[in-house]
Amino acid sequence: MSTPQLVVHHDKELMAQAAAARLITKIVDAQASRGSASVVLTGGRNGNGLLAALAAAPARDAVDWARLDLWWGDERFLPEGDPERNVTQAREALLDSVPLDPKRVHAMPASDGPYGADADAAAAAYAEELARAAGPENHGAAPTFDVLMLGVGPDTHVASLFPELPAVRETERTVVGVHGAPKPPPTRITLTLPAIRAAREVWLLAAGEDKAQAAAIALSGAGEIQAPAAGAYGRQRTLWLLDSAAASQLPRSLYPAASP
Repeated sequence: MSTPQLVVHHDKELMAQAAAARLITKIVDAQASRGSASVVLTGGRNGNGLLAALAAAPARDAVDWARLDLWWGDERFLPEGDPERNVTQAREALLDSVPLDPKRVHAMPASDGPYGADADAAAAAYAEELARAAGPENHGAAPTFDVLMLGVGPDTHVASLFPELPAVRETERTVVGVHGAPKPPPTRITLTLPAIRAAREVWLLAAGEDKAQAAAIALSGAGEIQAPAAGAYGRQRTLWLLDSAAASQLPRSLYPAASP
């Protein structure tokens, strides 16, 4: 378990730009050392804001997009192409504008895909895909992702792991179906905490006053069942990327001066 590190930026736009630059550096370094890189994307306004900032960054051309594996932390179990699906939004923000290898873009199944309306079967299939991508060096049923990004909800949820619901209690499976989520749509697919913790680095993104209480709770020693964000950490590094509004309820001793 890595101790959380905090970086606080003045506003959400600067946070997105700085996070995009940080991600480019991580991908380039991983490709230089291992030949390829793997990143887990997140949806929501902060995840999509980061992707849009990455699309606009001149340094994006430093990435060898054909040697990048993309995964998702969770997905809304909706039909392919639905505008509410995380993969649809990611394609619009970035993916359609860079030369990715389609075989290395690992979208979660849609509700009109081969598993129909069975979210649990779709989740099991994604778990199998993760397992096939995991090598002996990964020591588990999921690859050792270079960076796994998560948005933090006002209720402290990450991916589609909501407080007290069964998915956040899962200790063995890497992917599960979610039913009755308190945030629409109610049916989803999500990585579990064991899969999240397979990542070298976990980045938690939070911007806006509505995220301030969640950040304070998750970083105050709360339990992961009640505050799932508290249970999201990487093998080597756990990084909280916040704007000043989201950090407003944290003690100043937790983080350095805001970035420019």
